[in-house]
Amino acid sequence: MVALFFKCLLGAFAVLLIALLSKSKSFFISGLVPLFPTFALIAHYIVGTERTMDELRVTALFGLYSLIPYGAYLLSVYYFSYKFNLVWTLSLATLVWIAFAGLLLLSWSRFHPSMA
Repeated sequence: MVALFFKCLLGAFAVLLIALLSKSKSFFISGLVPLFPTFALIAHYIVGTERTMDELRVTALFGLYSLIPYGAYLLSVYYFSYKFNLVWTLSLATLVWIAFAGLLLLSWSRFHPSMA
C-alpha cells in the first residue's frame, strides 16, 4: 500500500511541476516533464524484479518503439493547432496516438510473436 501511495505522489508531483512550468517564461519546458521516465522507472523496476533480464530488454525495446505513437501525437498537435481550436486539436491528436499505438501493438504481435 505504501508503494502505491508513493507512485501516486510521483504522478501528482509531475502534474504540479507541469502546471508551475506552464506559467513561467520557460513554459515550453513543461513539455519535457512528461518525458522524465517516472513511470518507465517503475515499470522497469517491476519487470526487472519479477521477470528475467531478457524480458527487461524486451520491455525497453518496446518502450523505444512506443516513441513512434508519441511522435505522431506531437506532430499532430503541431499540425492541427493551425487548423482547429484546442479541444479539436487535442482530440484529433489523441486519435492519431490511438491509431499509431494500435498499429504498433499489431505489428509487435506479428513480428515478435514470442514476445507478445
